[in-house]
Amino acid sequence: MGKAETALRRRVAPASVLAVRGAKSSQRADKLAGEEPMEIRAGGRGQDPVRIAVTMRTPGNDFELAAGFLFTEGLVAAEDVVKVSYCDALEVDQAYNVVTVRTARPFEPAELQRNFYATSSCGICGKASLDEIEVHCEPISSGPTVGRSVIADLPEALRSKQKTFEATGGLHAAGLFGADGRLLGIREDVGRHNALDKLVGKLLLAGGSPRPLAGGVLMVSGRTSFEIVQKAAVAGAPVLCAVSAPSSLAVDAAERFGITLVGFLRDDGFNLYTHPDRIDLEG
Repeated sequence: MGKAETALRRRVAPASVLAVRGAKSSQRADKLAGEEPMEIRAGGRGQDPVRIAVTMRTPGNDFELAAGFLFTEGLVAAEDVVKVSYCDALEVDQAYNVVTVRTARPFEPAELQRNFYATSSCGICGKASLDEIEVHCEPISSGPTVGRSVIADLPEALRSKQKTFEATGGLHAAGLFGADGRLLGIREDVGRHNALDKLVGKLLLAGGSPRPLAGGVLMVSGRTSFEIVQKAAVAGAPVLCAVSAPSSLAVDAAERFGITLVGFLRDDGFNLYTHPDRIDLEG
């Protein structure tokens, strides 16, 4: 099995299922979204890298996930990342499940004061202290005005580009759009927060803005948790849309960070929770 085939099999795994439809049942082939743990390590030049987090993710775009995670958790700035690699000469068994991020400045593990263990269902789970959850960042004071019709088209625009979801039905997605509805980037993962970190990492590694989502419209599948809003704020997204409901803490955070939060975005309707002035309801 070649590397490309192995990589694809890790993202989309074959399975056999007994499909029950009404009174009938039949054995058939199916496809499942892959899920594996990935350890993220970080270190400055010449430093021994330290373990930062373990997250359950869908293999693929691992370097983007590692860089995006460190950025959205406030552990590195956009200009800090100089190299991302597997293992980085570490003696580990899971060669492609350990990613090391090298930073331009010394990485001080004593300053972390966090204990991360992210899961595919809730990225906040396992943090050492609730007092350490919020990453402080400047509120978003500007952003585009987006027409109602553009907002209404985002779920289908995102869904149409979810290639792995099409095969498995089991992945979340995060997409960045321009104010005109043009897709600027998309990433998928078994975890909502991982999909967003991969998207942020993709843009961060490409260079450019110190806040990679600045000026764009972020669309995520599923619900909007506090952590999704936090990551969106750190990355500078002025508008955040989701197909499902936000939590109360997500709404509070969006209000505080200056994010226009759109929820229950389905068919031709949506709810506006915070900073509605960025949405042109006549457009």
